Parts: sequence; C-alpha cells; structure tokens
Amino acid sequence: MSRLHHTLREWSAIMRPWTLAACVLASLWAAGAAQAAPGAHGPDGEHLDAPAASRPAGLARLPDGSVQVPKAAQRRMEVRTVLAQPGEAAATLELPGRVVGDPNASGRVQAVHGGRVEAGPKGLPVLGQAVRRGEVLAYVRHHAEPYAVGAQQAALADLRVQRQLAEQRVQRLEGLSGTVARKEIEAARAEAQGLAAREHSIRRSLDAREALVAPVSGVIARAALVMGQVVDPSEVLVEVVDPSRMWVEATTGDSSLPPRIATAALPEAPQAQLTLRGAGQALREGVLPLVFSVRADPKAGPLPLALGQPVTVVVSMRERLTGFVLPAQAVVRNPANEPIVWIKSGAERYIPQPVRVRPLDARTVVVTQGLGADNRVVVQGAALLAQIR
Repeated sequence: MSRLHHTLREWSAIMRPWTLAACVLASLWAAGAAQAAPGAHGPDGEHLDAPAASRPAGLARLPDGSVQVPKAAQRRMEVRTVLAQPGEAAATLELPGRVVGDPNASGRVQAVHGGRVEAGPKGLPVLGQAVRRGEVLAYVRHHAEPYAVGAQQAALADLRVQRQLAEQRVQRLEGLSGTVARKEIEAARAEAQGLAAREHSIRRSLDAREALVAPVSGVIARAALVMGQVVDPSEVLVEVVDPSRMWVEATTGDSSLPPRIATAALPEAPQAQLTLRGAGQALREGVLPLVFSVRADPKAGPLPLALGQPVTVVVSMRERLTGFVLPAQAVVRNPANEPIVWIKSGAERYIPQPVRVRPLDARTVVVTQGLGADNRVVVQGAALLAQIR
C-alpha cells in the first residue's frame, strides 16, 4: 500500500507542469472565445474582432457632430419633426428701421419762452401717464431781465395814474350831463377803459406764466420736467404718443424697392400689422427712407415697441422663389455661427445640416439650399438639440 502511494506521488510530480500548461491554454481559449473571428459583424454593423465602441446611454453629442436623444428625452423636450416639402414663397428682404411717432397721433410739448417750471393742476406729468388733448401738464413762469421789469413797473405806475385821472374826468362829465355833449362823455369813458385794459395787460405780463398743454390724447412717452427747473425756449419738455398708432421708418439703398413691396412684418412684434405709407423721393444720408404705419391687434394687447427703438423690417416682395418653408424656430446657429437645421436620421439620432435661409415674415423662413424632399426636419425643439454637448 505504501508502494502505491509512493507511485502516485511520483506521477503527480511528473504531471504538475503539464497541468499548469493546460490551465493556461484553457484561460487563453476562454478569452479568445469572447471575440469572433475576423470579419464578423454585430447587429449594428460593428466589427466584433475589435473591442466594440461604447455607445452613450443618454443625451450625448457624437464625434461626427450629430446628437443622440433617447425617446424619453425627446418627449420631455417636445421635439417635433415634419417632412420637408418644396414649394414657392415670396422673396423677402430685411431692412433696418426705427420706431417713430405717427405725426397725427403724437406730439411734443415745448416752451415758447424760457422760465421756471411749476406743477400743473395734477402735478408734473410722469412716464406712462394717460393724458387728453388740451390738458394742462405744467406751467412755465417767465422771468424778464431786471431792466425790463423796471421799465414795465414804471409804465404800469404811469398808466395807473392816467387811468385814475380819466375815471375822475368821466365822473365830472357825467355830473354835467345836461350841459356837456354826450360824445365827450363817451370819449372820456372809452379813454378810461383803454387805460384800464393797458394797465391790466402790463400787470399780467409782470406775473405771467405759460401753460404747457397736451397736443394730442395718448400717454407720456418722455418727460423731462422737475419742479423749479429753468428751461430754455423751444426745449422739448414732454412727448405724448398714442401707443396704438406708431410708425416705423426703414431705410434702403435701392430706389426701385418701394413698388415691389407686397407686405411687411416686424420680428420684434409679430402681432403688428404694417402698411407702407410712402417712400422718400430724395436720399437722406445716402439711403432712401420708407415709412410704414403700425397697427396693433386689439386682441393681442399693446405693442412691445417704444419711440426710437431699432427694429428689423422684413418686407415680402412680389417676386416668388422656390424652397422649403419652415418655422423660424427650426433654424438655429452652430458653434461657427452658421444657420443649420436638425434632420432626424434615426429613432434617436439627429444630424445638423447647414442651410441657406431667407426670412419670409416674423414667424417663417424659406430654406433655399441644403435640404432635400426626403429630409425630416425638426421644427420644434431645435434650440434644445443645439445645446447638447
């Protein structure tokens, strides 16, 4: 029995190196089993003979610039797409402009003579205050030079003496009405009345103040009045405007543009209704002014416009052009500040596509280059896709 145990121990010592080698080979075979043979492809087309590239599980921007958006994230972001369809649209241009007041519904309050500001019946006007035409907003009390004041006071004293003498003469003549001709009494009475009127006029001039009244009904758009302020003649003190009636003055270098304009819109106020009122016949600082009247929709509320505000006027021409009409929010900017749209290429993948666009109005644009008829374009949520990093 001891001889048998001895034989087994010798056999184990001999086989130990071979057992270790077999284990190593088994380990290598198990590791190789995890990789397929060269040329094998997985369900997504990736090569399995190399380590598979890890795909992000959530929102991510892929190396080629596209983004991956899971379905749950698409619902949270309210991403909507449409199949782009070619069509025709009116050619458009963007013109720089600024908001000005309607000359028939706005006005300025200025002092004809200089003086010191005093409050009106309702106090000094403030911004946004509603006023009516003819309402007194403030007073300007005039102050003459000392020499002129002294001359007026001397003239007033002289007229006072002359008036008193004339009134006394009228009383004496009226007491002699039976012996004095009636025409002398009437002449004396007229002279006394004239002297009284002159005296009253000079007295008022010494303590005169000018009433500043609202030229139109509207709201106070600008007020530069402070109690006790000394103002100069012709200085603009208050500006009144009707917020429902404003104009936009745009400029262009093309003198042939006005007859070709069909409609106009403001991106800053999409609810505004613009109507071309006229165009200048002479260049002003190298450009031609165009005037548009702006009307507000009563249901949309007041317009978000202010006097002097710079705006962009989008005018639609009578010419037509071919392209893909999309909402303006479908076009965003890439890091290079180029206009792009997002195209859906898979269930969870969106590709940025550079395009050339022209605005149609305040809400829509037309893509003239960069899209095809089989592209599904993101029309809602494009700005959120552009922020994915």
